[in-house]
Amino acid sequence: MMSRNDMDGPELSEPPLFSALLTPHRSMNRVRFMVMMAILTLVSFVAGMVFLMMGAWPVFGFFGLDVLAIYWAFRVNFQRAKATEEISITHFELRVRRTTHRGHIVEWVLNPLWVQLDQIVHEEFGIERLYLVSRGRRISIANFLGPDEKSSFVKAFSEALQIAKRGPIYNPIT
Repeated sequence: MMSRNDMDGPELSEPPLFSALLTPHRSMNRVRFMVMMAILTLVSFVAGMVFLMMGAWPVFGFFGLDVLAIYWAFRVNFQRAKATEEISITHFELRVRRTTHRGHIVEWVLNPLWVQLDQIVHEEFGIERLYLVSRGRRISIANFLGPDEKSSFVKAFSEALQIAKRGPIYNPIT
């Protein structure tokens, strides 16, 4: 009896025509975050001490709460940066694998012959949304990318999709 992996042999070893790992853009790394938090804490402490000396002691506590709120917001931001989206195309399948920041994985496997790329374009801003449409299913992709990045992604993705739709080239010599 053959397992599923034994039956998938040639398609698994085929090199991808297109492969992309998309991640959310983050402009601040952890070192810069720590420096920013140190400066913010120092400025808030000094300003809070000024108010404390003037007799407005509750303001000192609110400066501390502001620092904690900013720290919490950045921690949430860094946690959400763990989300990824992997998109690959071979002659036999188009695979979209989305991993949330909590580690939940959702995967779609589509036949590239049936897939169309749908775009929502704004006149002023460029490409806003990208969708893969196949047999009544509509999957949103590349949400992490900005409009300029989406246009270059569309170009490379469309070229690979067209190659996949043409089918594999059989060459008995190689």
